Amino acid sequence: KMAAEQSDAVNMDPDLEIMSDEEIEREAEGFKEQGNAFYVKKDYAEAFNFYTKAIDMCPKNASYYGNRAATLMMLCRYREALEDSQQAVRLDNNFTKGHLREGKCHLSLGNAMAAVRCFQRVLELEPETSQAPQEIKNAESILEYERMAEIGFDKRDFRMVVFCMDRALETALACHRFKILKAECLALLGRYPEAQSVASDILRMDSTNADALYVRGLCLYYEDCIDKAVQFFVQALRMAPDHDKARLACRNAKALKAKKEEGNKAFKDGNYEAAYDLYSEALTIDPNNIKTNAKLYCNRATVGSKLKKLDQAIEDCSKAIKLDDTYIKAYLRRAQCYMDTEQYEEAVRDYEKVYQTEKTKEHKHLLKNAQLELKKSKRKDYYKVLGVEKNATEEEIKKAYRKRALLHHPDRHSSATPEVQKEEEKKFKEVGEAFSVLSDPKKKARYDSGQDLEDDGMNMGDFDANNIFKAFFGGPGGFSFEASGPGNFFFQFG
Repeated sequence: KMAAEQSDAVNMDPDLEIMSDEEIEREAEGFKEQGNAFYVKKDYAEAFNFYTKAIDMCPKNASYYGNRAATLMMLCRYREALEDSQQAVRLDNNFTKGHLREGKCHLSLGNAMAAVRCFQRVLELEPETSQAPQEIKNAESILEYERMAEIGFDKRDFRMVVFCMDRALETALACHRFKILKAECLALLGRYPEAQSVASDILRMDSTNADALYVRGLCLYYEDCIDKAVQFFVQALRMAPDHDKARLACRNAKALKAKKEEGNKAFKDGNYEAAYDLYSEALTIDPNNIKTNAKLYCNRATVGSKLKKLDQAIEDCSKAIKLDDTYIKAYLRRAQCYMDTEQYEEAVRDYEKVYQTEKTKEHKHLLKNAQLELKKSKRKDYYKVLGVEKNATEEEIKKAYRKRALLHHPDRHSSATPEVQKEEEKKFKEVGEAFSVLSDPKKKARYDSGQDLEDDGMNMGDFDANNIFKAFFGGPGGFSFEASGPGNFFFQFG
């Protein structure tokens, strides 16, 4: 096309019509020589201008197109260089340099098969050349990287695809197709700034490139900017109505947004079962959308905790964190679930992670509270010893002590094996110890606040459970165990 337009321009130039063919050729050759001089000086822009003048004078000279193709290649304008080299070999099919440059342009643009055909033609014309075999090897390497990338993409090994495209782009440095595939895989790996950069570079050169528009939309989609993403997908489809990936991504984006909003509405309405199901459905729409899926897992964990599915909620939070290890909300939700299930060490670990990331007063308070509960959990749990809730009344504590003290009193197990007697004596002492603390308002308050009772001068190691028992049941002679046969006892109150 470029050549045809230039040919028309020559026919319309009145100055050329009064020059002889020999004069025209001489002047064109002068322009070519000037172009060569600028080329040697690496002033490729000026070289391009003089080669163009030579072509304007003699549009049927293959070498002029070949020279301009070489200049365009140095200017990284490979598509134009390809047109000139193709025109050169159309004018002279035995023009070795023309075929070589056409092959190199194809290679730079990622057309490896076409490049191989050009280099094979070079070998036909110059069997002894060493350059063509090396270029064929380069082309075969690109074909192999393409093959490996295709396998990697099918296996969702996107790092492998990026690696292969980087290697291929070392030779096919102007191949938009390779760049787009690399950008798409970078987006799928969550490396959005890199993907955006590649797509933006292409759009600066070609604002209507549907593939680049698709990748821009994909990055926004994966960053949970769904409305903006849809705009790019629609624009890509406007440029290329048959763009299947853009159509699928657009459909997924709209479906994901709708399902997530339905789940949010159900949650706000207090319909937790429905919300749980809707978030679960949303999670099946697109496994590649890491950021949105992390939010969905966290949302489902919130619903799960409302439904008392705490283990499931912890698992969902862990899945959210695996997808996005910077997701503070997921750490906070999981930490609360750990607190609710008395897994205090895990809760402290999560709160520490949150506080290291965001040092707020609220996060500091949550961490301190978890550390306190962890400290308390490492002591004897007197509430568990008596079998009562932490909000038990004074009467409930007394009733529980009576029951447990009678159950574990050493006299009741006097005919048991030494091992059983030792174990029951230990339990009896723990029951008395628990009662002595929980029945005393001041001791109970200090215990509940996490203070060490030993720090307040109460040495529990010297504790005598029998004294508590006697005081509770009315002193000496107020209570006794008597055997009524092997292994049987009855209680007698004085």
